Amino acid sequence: MKAYLYPGQGAQFEGMGKDLYHDSAEAKAYFDQANEILGFKITDVMFEGSAEDLKQTKVTQPAIFIHSVIKTMLMEDFSADCVAGHSLGEFSALVAAGGLSFEEGLKLVQIRANAMQKACEHQKSTMAAIVGLEDQQIEEICSYIDEMVVPANYNCPGQLVISGTIEGVELACEKLKEAGARRALILPVGGAFHSPLMEMAREELAKAINEITIKDLTCPIYQNVTASKETDASIIKENLIAQLTSPVRWTPTMKNMVADGCDSFLEIGGRGGIMTGLLRKFDRSLNAESV
Repeated sequence: MKAYLYPGQGAQFEGMGKDLYHDSAEAKAYFDQANEILGFKITDVMFEGSAEDLKQTKVTQPAIFIHSVIKTMLMEDFSADCVAGHSLGEFSALVAAGGLSFEEGLKLVQIRANAMQKACEHQKSTMAAIVGLEDQQIEEICSYIDEMVVPANYNCPGQLVISGTIEGVELACEKLKEAGARRALILPVGGAFHSPLMEMAREELAKAINEITIKDLTCPIYQNVTASKETDASIIKENLIAQLTSPVRWTPTMKNMVADGCDSFLEIGGRGGIMTGLLRKFDRSLNAESV
């Protein structure tokens, strides 16, 4: 079985999509449509902007979505038996599986990005990558800290990202290092994604998601919140909404995909290699590549 994987925030790179725009009339049409939908020329930032320009959440999320989905649209044969996406990538995966159109998906991503940006500005917060401890150890230490800090991204065995207030994350990093973590690195992000601090963003996104219709999927989508495959539109909506304040369960997602028979993985979009890199840490024997 073949699975398509879609990256989330952090997969952006300078000049992303420029070659697609100039080499394909079909791609150019999608990029031009994206500029119209968003109300600004995101192509200027994607093609010519600096790494700092691309870091802005309101730019990063739609840019990665656009890049991933256009790459999928240009594929001669959609041969996936299932799809999955990391955080933002779940929206790319849903479009790839036929649940939403390019326009519908991009509008939701823009709402999501802007809502998350506002939540970040509402309360200063951050995230940190923890390497070298068992998930259960990290969960337990976070639970003992009075400040708000929670596990946010279960990326692969031995790597988990925590999220919370600046004080909570800094204190957790100290305690986790004392417990034997090889690394506890504060990440250069603007907020506490996938934590309760994204509640105001979740509420705003929920209104938009509840107004859309998700069409029948061409293949199942494995979702971050449950780590299991879904095809039911109402459940998919619930999980997309819950995702903003819930952890990304990528490690169990990969385990479930392999257990269900997936033995070939293709990462589509972004700078490539992020999802396949995490996958190889889970199982080096798996066939994984990126485009």
